[in-house]
Amino acid sequence: QVQLVESGGGLVQAGGSLRLSCAASGTSFTMYTMDWYRQAPGKQRELVATITGNGRTYYADSVKGRFTISRANTENTVFLQGNSLKPDDTAVYYCHVRIDLLHAWGQGTQVTVSS
Repeated sequence: QVQLVESGGGLVQAGGSLRLSCAASGTSFTMYTMDWYRQAPGKQRELVATITGNGRTYYADSVKGRFTISRANTENTVFLQGNSLKPDDTAVYYCHVRIDLLHAWGQGTQVTVSS
């Protein structure tokens, strides 16, 4: 059974940094594209960053230059480093992977950025 567990969220002041982790289990994730999404109160869930199995990355315009997605394949873990955080980055952050027709999500981790 595929399972994703996020950690690393918390309260940070504007301009600060956080590093989120997503620990994956149930299969080897080395070859799969993995994503970070976020959902702010009253808003739709949006894609933040993507990393492919060979390390190619994609970022939403709103976080480009401030966030970095990376992965440690030997540990089945994906990271999201957020710098220069803004109050608009406040949201629940979710880890996601698609394996064939299965979409797996973590339970989410809250990030709150105070002004």
